Amino acid sequence: MINSLDQLGEKEILNRLKKFMAIGQIDDDTAQVNPLGKDILINTDVLVEDVHFSKETTSAEDIGWRAITTNLSDLASSGVDQILGITVGMITPPKTEWSWVEGVYTGIKTALDKFGGQLIGGDCSSGKQKVLAITAIGTVGCIRLHRSHALDGDFLVTTGPHGLSRLGLALLLSDQSIKKKQLSEHLKTQAINAHQRPNPPLEALRALERCKPKGLPWRAAGTDSSDGLLEAVENLCESSNCEAILDLKRLPRAQSWPLGTHWDNWCMNGGEDFELVLSLPPTWANALLKTFPSCQQIGYMRSGPAQVTWDNGKAIQKSNLLKFKHF
Repeated sequence: MINSLDQLGEKEILNRLKKFMAIGQIDDDTAQVNPLGKDILINTDVLVEDVHFSKETTSAEDIGWRAITTNLSDLASSGVDQILGITVGMITPPKTEWSWVEGVYTGIKTALDKFGGQLIGGDCSSGKQKVLAITAIGTVGCIRLHRSHALDGDFLVTTGPHGLSRLGLALLLSDQSIKKKQLSEHLKTQAINAHQRPNPPLEALRALERCKPKGLPWRAAGTDSSDGLLEAVENLCESSNCEAILDLKRLPRAQSWPLGTHWDNWCMNGGEDFELVLSLPPTWANALLKTFPSCQQIGYMRSGPAQVTWDNGKAIQKSNLLKFKHF
């Protein structure tokens, strides 16, 4: 039986991928979409084997799902309305089994069926390492979130707990640093699900849109925490020329999350949490906190240098923190 991609060849690979797309979608070298006369958002993310995923922690379907989550999270953090579609650039070693490719595309389609949008094309090639490059396209909604829109007096709010994906990775790798720690079964399951099948914060965005108090302008700053909570807050500060004051007692920890510096580091810098981090006028922030139960205020913005500080005045010691790095 022919199973590897070098045996199948490009034409047969594309022919097999057609079932994941609308009829005729990849018969040409370009994809056609109708943006309905609206401004569009375009985002591209690259997922690299042994950097963003590995066979030890993620199945092929999980990889496809996570590829969509990563991109849709970025679109959500910019205020997306309608998700129009995605394209996939795929690089694989020639001896890759077809079952792996089919699994990735099954995960992609499953995620799109849940969150919206369709697969509208892409490209594939051989290489020494598995790589997925996803481009996602969507329309701009009623609020265009920018990192540069934070103002003095805003509340800092995030839409869910942080550190779960990092804990999930540690559990999947049997990390010795948590071997002796007593963790609830619920927390373990929640963490592994957060790592393998995260959800983009689209529901949180919709809640933010619905709860805006009347009379307030559509002004808010936002980003996502895919590279870690601290990184997200720093990006808001640098783009808005504001200082962020964080409350250590209000870190967005999951229920039954252990206490201690190690666990606070994972909460702050674990990465791949895919939550919105927002700088909002206080009345809007309070409305969101009442509307969306997983939201939590973690601090506030004030005029000052573009930095992040604890509310007790102490600087955050980055050298002691675990920070996600692309390189």
